[in-house]
Amino acid sequence: MRTRTTACLSTRTTLLGLLTAGALLASAGCAQQDDSAPVSAKPRTVQDVAGCAKGWTDPADLAPDRDPARCDKGAPAPQPLTKRKKLTIVAGTLSAEYVAPLVVAAEKGEFEKENLDVTLKVLPTPDALPLLAKGEIDAQWAAPEAAVMNGVNGGFDIKWVSGNFSPDPASKSGLWVRLKKGESADHVPMAGRRMGTMIGKGSVIAYPMDTALKKHGGGLDKIQFQQLGSADVLTALQNGGVDSAWLLDPVWRKVDGDPSYAFLGGQPLGEPLGGLLFGPSLLHDDVDAGVALLRAYIRTVNTYFAGDYKKDPAFVDELAKLLKTDQAVLKSTPSLRMDWEIRGGTTDRLQDAYRAAGVSEGDPVPEKKAVDRSLYEEAVGHQG
Repeated sequence: MRTRTTACLSTRTTLLGLLTAGALLASAGCAQQDDSAPVSAKPRTVQDVAGCAKGWTDPADLAPDRDPARCDKGAPAPQPLTKRKKLTIVAGTLSAEYVAPLVVAAEKGEFEKENLDVTLKVLPTPDALPLLAKGEIDAQWAAPEAAVMNGVNGGFDIKWVSGNFSPDPASKSGLWVRLKKGESADHVPMAGRRMGTMIGKGSVIAYPMDTALKKHGGGLDKIQFQQLGSADVLTALQNGGVDSAWLLDPVWRKVDGDPSYAFLGGQPLGEPLGGLLFGPSLLHDDVDAGVALLRAYIRTVNTYFAGDYKKDPAFVDELAKLLKTDQAVLKSTPSLRMDWEIRGGTTDRLQDAYRAAGVSEGDPVPEKKAVDRSLYEEAVGHQG
């Protein structure tokens, strides 16, 4: 058993040049604090958790074939709060597969087991960030995008506290290019080409996108972006409107196997790029509720998403109904590798990509200011 202190995030007053977070920061009412002021926090005791002997992996392990942390089915066991707590979690969508653990946790009563009254709402990231920073919502299922990192740099009291997923090795969601005569998939000169994507340069996908481009003589600073609607990306690639495109599940299935196209790379294996973001209400005001929320989420992963969950036809049928999606579409892509942990250095690599894309301002945000692993570590009893 050990005792750990959860430190309060100190804030700064500079609110200039925050891109998409820009005008929103002024409305966030960030409290000004002196960085040198003493920080007071209630010591927290971390105890072993039954069934979670393998519930933690070293964040420094970036091996693509790394097995994600797992507890036994049903673990960590519920530890209901003494007083019922109402929480609001927002997400950009509640129908995407990567949000499934939250939706299933609500459906299966995993939050209720912790004495949490959780409301899931749909709200775009730019609208949610200032509300999260002010504590008007408790958590956000999102990612440390450029707007988030710029917000943290400007004073938002927000931290990334858990991961979400990494792709299956068989997945080809990512960068696809239409090959020119004489080109092969081994090397496709990407500099100067036009890329179609529904995701802006400030998305976490900028990181794997930049990595894939650099392997082929490109980079985010060497290509032309054309932002398109979700229904237009594939069409533009096929009719020559763009040379390459970032294709998501299950759209890439439309070109997979066609020798006219090549897959150049996707999200790094074994490295989640999103998950839960907490604001001050769970980082400081009620840490017990924050740990309880993560405990319910982690238990849901271990119980329903521990392995290849799409091998269970009954569960796929149930999941399709919960996500309001077609069962055939859900089955057409490999299971995601659900993963609540955050790898070391991910926010540094993300910020490198944001700078290359020209969507980051100010000094880089150090990982300790953007990431807090202590809550999920407490939920699984990690005492290292």
